[in-house]
Amino acid sequence: MEFRIERSALAEAVAWAARVLPVRSPVPVLGGLLLDAEGGRLRVSGLDYEASARIDVEAAEILRPGKVLVMGRRLLDICKVLPEGAVECAVEGSRFTVSGDGARFGLSVLPLDDYPALPPLPRVRGAVEAAEFAAAVADVAVAAGRDDTLPALTGIRLGLDAGTGTMTLAATDRYRFAVRTLPWKAAGAGADTGAGEGSEAGESADVLVSARRLTEIARSLGRSGLVSVALGAGSAGFEHAGMRTTVRLLDGRLPRHDKLFAMEDPAVAVVDRARLVEAVKRVSVVADGDGPVQLAFSADDNSVHLQAGYEDDVASQRLPATLEGAREMTLAFNPAYLADALASFDEPSLRLLMMGAGQRAMITGEGEPGRDVSPPRHRHLLMSVKPPLA
Repeated sequence: MEFRIERSALAEAVAWAARVLPVRSPVPVLGGLLLDAEGGRLRVSGLDYEASARIDVEAAEILRPGKVLVMGRRLLDICKVLPEGAVECAVEGSRFTVSGDGARFGLSVLPLDDYPALPPLPRVRGAVEAAEFAAAVADVAVAAGRDDTLPALTGIRLGLDAGTGTMTLAATDRYRFAVRTLPWKAAGAGADTGAGEGSEAGESADVLVSARRLTEIARSLGRSGLVSVALGAGSAGFEHAGMRTTVRLLDGRLPRHDKLFAMEDPAVAVVDRARLVEAVKRVSVVADGDGPVQLAFSADDNSVHLQAGYEDDVASQRLPATLEGAREMTLAFNPAYLADALASFDEPSLRLLMMGAGQRAMITGEGEPGRDVSPPRHRHLLMSVKPPLA
């Protein structure tokens, strides 16, 4: 094997594929990246027990086609310090060499015969806009659990409804529940998804994907064009602009949110999002541990009074806010949970639908009525705690 390629192209491809490499593995070859040079392109692949990644980039010149397996993180370190410009890569006996502008590096070659085959891409179900998909994953990932003893709660539900052309993403850690919907195009429904013969139109699906993995994937796939979504019995796959990745599905299911999100005659407050975000951040500095932030809404003076802390160590701020359905309403929230929820929205104003102290409260973008038959595209449910005694 021997080829020439721009340093930037090699570095980006190696960094993208190396995302899935295990930090530690009892199987040494799983720390490797497979480089395959043929037909004017370089393919870089990596995998571990849960995920795989493959990317194709254009090579300046393929002098000798071939494959080589080398330690991925070591190659990534080399790519970071290579001089700019064209680099030459070649297999010389049991060594893979990388050189450019007078710098030269050598890497030991790993045994190709011991390297497992990459899992195939599952059946393509359709496609979604890359930028909107990345934003939607980020919106709900903040509500996913972090406790690996409850694996299902560390996942994001990915539901596809072929009838409505809607993708639903949802996550919960039992204390909060985020749901985001976005349009998607089913395979065979007029979308150029890049689907092969294994694609099939008009299918719905409902699976659970690791929130950490899905966040990494969504961030890495680019911000323009369509991402093909593929789902199989045990894995999900995503493909975009020469990049292909798969991830193993989680077992179990998340609880359904339909009944939980049904709120009868809530009090509704509307407040400026940016000012509320800053106020929560400001008063939270005196909240010890998970000490709550209290929000007291008043219809009499159209305001919300934020307060945190105890005894002499307190902070407060008053903001304009409207309140309908009650003359006053006071709730308190875990400050980190509230900050995460608010940060997942980008609308200028937010609506808070509130049932009362210690009960459910839902945040949506203003202009998307929470009591409308068609639900808002982004909803974040928080359990309030009872406000501290004055």
